[in-house]
Amino acid sequence: MRRRFLCWMVASCLAPAAMASTTDIDPALARRIDSDVQTVLQRTGTPGATLAIYRDGVAMYRHAYGLSDREHKTPATLSTHYEIGSITKQFTAAAILQLQAAGKLDIDAPLATYLPDAPHAKEVTLKQLLSHTSGMPEYLDGPDVEAWAVKPATFDQIIARIKDKPLDFPPGSRWTYSNSGYALLGRVIELVSHESYEQYVKTHLLAVAGMTHTYTVAEESSIPGMAKGYRHADGKLEAAPTIHDTVGWAAGNLVSTVDELERWNVALKSGKIVRPADYARMITPAPGSTDYGLGLFIDTLDEQPRIGHTGGSFGFTSSNQYFPKQGIQVIAFTNSGDNPEPGQMLVTAAFEAMYPDLARAARKPAAGEDAAVTSTVRTAFDQLQKGSRDPSMFGDKLKAKLAAGLSGRMAKQLSVFGAPSSFIFKGQRHDHEQVWNDYRIEFGPGNSLPFGVRLDEGGKVVGISVG
Repeated sequence: MRRRFLCWMVASCLAPAAMASTTDIDPALARRIDSDVQTVLQRTGTPGATLAIYRDGVAMYRHAYGLSDREHKTPATLSTHYEIGSITKQFTAAAILQLQAAGKLDIDAPLATYLPDAPHAKEVTLKQLLSHTSGMPEYLDGPDVEAWAVKPATFDQIIARIKDKPLDFPPGSRWTYSNSGYALLGRVIELVSHESYEQYVKTHLLAVAGMTHTYTVAEESSIPGMAKGYRHADGKLEAAPTIHDTVGWAAGNLVSTVDELERWNVALKSGKIVRPADYARMITPAPGSTDYGLGLFIDTLDEQPRIGHTGGSFGFTSSNQYFPKQGIQVIAFTNSGDNPEPGQMLVTAAFEAMYPDLARAARKPAAGEDAAVTSTVRTAFDQLQKGSRDPSMFGDKLKAKLAAGLSGRMAKQLSVFGAPSSFIFKGQRHDHEQVWNDYRIEFGPGNSLPFGVRLDEGGKVVGISVG
């Protein structure tokens, strides 16, 4: 559930000023962060959010914005609880590494060692499941997923959704995000520990980290200060359904607060949860991947190292990111399940407000920009956002794909970003005989999109890449 399940505006859902705060930074910087956060929330129509920045576990900046429940006009606070979606995966990964340290399993062993009847059990290893390099098909795919995911499901029912599907690719050869891998890992935890997944997490992870106010989706109705999830449908904000606890499970069923999650971050990095060598494994890209270790992404923002994870469900998005070079942790929770993800946008906006020189350097155009090509790219993007109403600028093969359904899919994907504020040329790249022109499209604080275009000799667009 990262940038998906487990990554417009209407006046009534614009976020009001912060309702609660803790600030230990320069007042001018605090105002800049606050202004950029407000812009993100208003642009995305997000009802409420909680944002926090920590250094070594100590809060530097914490603000709550807007409403945790629009119908009851309940303000979000620093202790508001949100679903954290796929951030749960690092808890599952840590549990697996704990059990390996205890001699109860081996992450390099085939899944068949523990679940002999699971799909493709002899073909994939636990490590490949942890790193999303197994090729395991996705159980949260399909036209029925929303109706199915809000109802109780057994482990066997989850696995039944993928048991007859082939692997997406040979294990270890590629990376594709798969919630299925983490559902399988949850069952492995139960079998080798002789505890339920929930009990194992509570006893060996939450208690050790001092997380006394972190719960599961199953407990939402009894959690004081639980936010209500929302999403946009046909341009209108509506209450979102709740993924059932048994469906999100080991792939994404935890509910927490920003301070609680920071206790986890500190405990995980300090060696309280897993051995330092195992934490190093978590933050080292696995074979077949360039930016994912074991339960954690390892990538960059503005060319700065970043370690963390995002999370999303029907009505929530979240982001938990550590910047080792700067020594800060930025956490953002929102009660909006929309894509592009407001949670990640808030983290980006806060980081760039703190380090504007890095943000400016990342936006510096590459040399060799061709104004005519940039004009074509702008027009192509506009066409794709609007559904390719005038496809004459596209080459025949791409035009045929757009007519066959790609146009609608692209419009749905890109229209939610809104109007671009700038196109930044980032250079050309060569892929065999093909030349791509790469751009960074800006949409406002915290929100940008990599976009590449390939032109033929006549200047027609014959290839596009997004993200």
